[in-house]
Amino acid sequence: MILFARLIIVVFTSFLAQISLADKLPLAQISKYLNDLKTVEGNFTQVNDDGTISTGILYIKRPGKMRLEYDPPNNALVIASNKAVYIIDKKSNQMPETYPLRRTPLSIILAPNVNLSRQKMVVGHDYDGTATIITAQDPKNKEYGSILMKFSDEPVQLRQWIVRDSSGGETTVVLETLTTGVNLSNRLFDLPSREREN
Repeated sequence: MILFARLIIVVFTSFLAQISLADKLPLAQISKYLNDLKTVEGNFTQVNDDGTISTGILYIKRPGKMRLEYDPPNNALVIASNKAVYIIDKKSNQMPETYPLRRTPLSIILAPNVNLSRQKMVVGHDYDGTATIITAQDPKNKEYGSILMKFSDEPVQLRQWIVRDSSGGETTVVLETLTTGVNLSNRLFDLPSREREN
């Protein structure tokens, strides 16, 4: 009887694993989705490492461009453009914090050619019952951190990402209403004039 029960457990576990694999989106399909994603506009909610919550509007123009425009009272601005990421505090007269885009996990989403099947880029590929979860990092520069992305299916859509920086901090961005194929001017991804003048 015990042997039979163990056999049932083994068979059931194997069955669940097969279901999980069947529901998990292939890396090639997700890569194609990201490569086909040219422009995006939508609302987001951000959960910061200290537990604070911000909201705003997201704009993406692939390859290489992203804008996170935060609602009041935050009023911050994050722009990815010209192979760099700029973090701008509109309340401050300080120069924006600047990082090379290639040194941030966002470069994986904004790359001209996304290929998640590239050797050692994907370090996690799972299914949680509702979404495919991809954890990716630059295989040559693990110190740049990683990005965890959640994708729904039918249709395939990026729903959330979590950026983990080199110090272990996490920033979660939950995407709400997304509109693709919108007409976005390149000017949207320029630095505000004050930052350019400094």
